[in-house]
Amino acid sequence: MLIVLADQLGKSVGDMYKGAFIPGFVLTAMYAGYVLMVSLAKPQWAPALPPEARTIREADGSSGMRSLLVLLAISVASSVVLAKLYPPSPFDEMLVSSMFFGVLVAFVLAVANKLLKLNLLSHVAERVTFVMIPPLALIFLVLGTIFLGIATPTEGGAMGASGALIMAMIRKRLTWRLLKQGMDTTAKLSCFVLFILLGSTTFNLVFQGVDGSKWVEHLLTGLPGGQLGFLIVVNVLVFLLAFFLDFFELAFIVIPLVGPVAEKLGIDLIWFGVLLGVNMQTSFMHPPFGFALFYLRSVAAIEPYKDRLTGKMMEPVTTGQIYWGAVPFVVIQVIMVGLVIAFPGMVSGGLDKQKEVDLSKFRIEMPIQKQDAAPAPNLNDLFKIEPKSDAGGVPAAAPPAGGESKANDPMQSILDAVKKEAEQKK
Repeated sequence: MLIVLADQLGKSVGDMYKGAFIPGFVLTAMYAGYVLMVSLAKPQWAPALPPEARTIREADGSSGMRSLLVLLAISVASSVVLAKLYPPSPFDEMLVSSMFFGVLVAFVLAVANKLLKLNLLSHVAERVTFVMIPPLALIFLVLGTIFLGIATPTEGGAMGASGALIMAMIRKRLTWRLLKQGMDTTAKLSCFVLFILLGSTTFNLVFQGVDGSKWVEHLLTGLPGGQLGFLIVVNVLVFLLAFFLDFFELAFIVIPLVGPVAEKLGIDLIWFGVLLGVNMQTSFMHPPFGFALFYLRSVAAIEPYKDRLTGKMMEPVTTGQIYWGAVPFVVIQVIMVGLVIAFPGMVSGGLDKQKEVDLSKFRIEMPIQKQDAAPAPNLNDLFKIEPKSDAGGVPAAAPPAGGESKANDPMQSILDAVKKEAEQKK
């Protein structure tokens, strides 16, 4: 989503990720806090797994948590050490690199323990490591490389696809049938996005041809309240359209209309893109076209079934329960939109600070040549080409006396450009 928004707003993908870094963690904390409060206040709404499913014991009867905690401590210590030794760089890049290094250290230790049969880690520690870390590494290959500026979005997607293929080969799950299914799904999704792009481009061309952009600009800039009024109207519009449109359609159709207006009102487009990204996330969670709801519907039981661990009959999950269960999370998203508007520093705090240069104090100093010193050779004289005569034998006109004109003097052009820009800023 952030990649598409950055493309439509004409901004850097890396800056968009940096701007969404802090809001993403705040939103995650709000989700976790809501789940914790529901678990404490209404335990029947979030029932725990049966003891048979959540109790794991080693062969000697221990829980195996000690070695897991030790492995976690080693991973955290490795991350801290790398952060201390990391060269001067933005905080977010240092944080992502150090976190990845700590996770990599834990995975290498677990692999070495299993291959060399050291038996230093418990079964629980190995299971947690081998289940959690490969997907995290896959996420880093896609998003981490883009975030650090190592790969472009296209290259990051290719690295993620290559990593998924390697993981499937290691687990011996890569078959021709699975590969064909993946290629078919990728082709369908690519065509889906391409036709949306073609349709939105055609719509924008027609809309621009009838001066529709000017009408929208006059309409939105004339709203009462200035920037705040504009933000409220746009966010309400995007929230309502998200009930019926996916974020692809919103990004390709709505963003090109409101983006120039936001820039004209003096709104930072990185902050504006993150704000709309948080808002458009609701399109995954509310009916009738919320993709997340359909994903949950596809994996949830539709008929009573017998649990294989406890042997008890379990009730199915209805579609209405899924829809009503998503409502609190939609409310959390709306609250997050308000927090981003109220505290814009959450987005701008993750961006690199640009150094301002006062052009009024900018000057170019040239060394003064002494009177008795020999004049420096003129490059124009060294590489001077004699004027050729024309067809009638008459020699071509010689250049005007006094050397090159001021219009052809590169140093004078630089000085004029600097002075002009300084005058415009005053």
